[in-house]
Amino acid sequence: MRDTTEIPTGGQTAPKTGAITLVRHGEPALSRRVKLDWRGYADWWAAYDRAGLLEGQLPPPVLHDFARDARYIYASPLPRSVETARAVCRGRGFVELPQLVEAPLPPPHLPSFIKFTPNSWGWGFVARTWWWFVDTPGFETRRQAQARAREMAAFLLDKAKEGGDVLVLAHGYFNLMISLELKRMGFVQTLEQGFKYWGCRRYERKTRP
Repeated sequence: MRDTTEIPTGGQTAPKTGAITLVRHGEPALSRRVKLDWRGYADWWAAYDRAGLLEGQLPPPVLHDFARDARYIYASPLPRSVETARAVCRGRGFVELPQLVEAPLPPPHLPSFIKFTPNSWGWGFVARTWWWFVDTPGFETRRQAQARAREMAAFLLDKAKEGGDVLVLAHGYFNLMISLELKRMGFVQTLEQGFKYWGCRRYERKTRP
């Protein structure tokens, strides 16, 4: 079978599909060392969306390399992602896409005496599990977020097919949702750094003999 990225057109082949790199933002300037009830967590998350990055951070050098080599660079418009993009791109322009914002984390209305820290194994886990199974009025649902991830993956694929790499600077969980869609589209993961700040996942298109 012929690779769809190499279909002859007018005697020429289409450019090789570029790699797609999804980067989580740096560490925001907001402490997670607090215990909160569900109302407190909702307020904390709103502040998190307004917060920029903690001072003194430097992006890993490999991110500068990805930015230098990318043909297209996109970022979530939330402050923590915009500041991450500025730090990584070092003066190079990028495009802010609202479609890249994080999937929401609406907390269930538990009794006020139940308190957790706002980290991955506290409210992060509780709210994400609740969101996964229960639709909360006023918030994007899991199915809507999955549809958004599919649309973004298709958009990124279209850009990568033009030839040249694509760099995305956004959020941990929504990046993961895009990753799952890219895998369904025939990409393979060539770099995996998990959910850590500044961590990235890199994907390249499978080639066929």
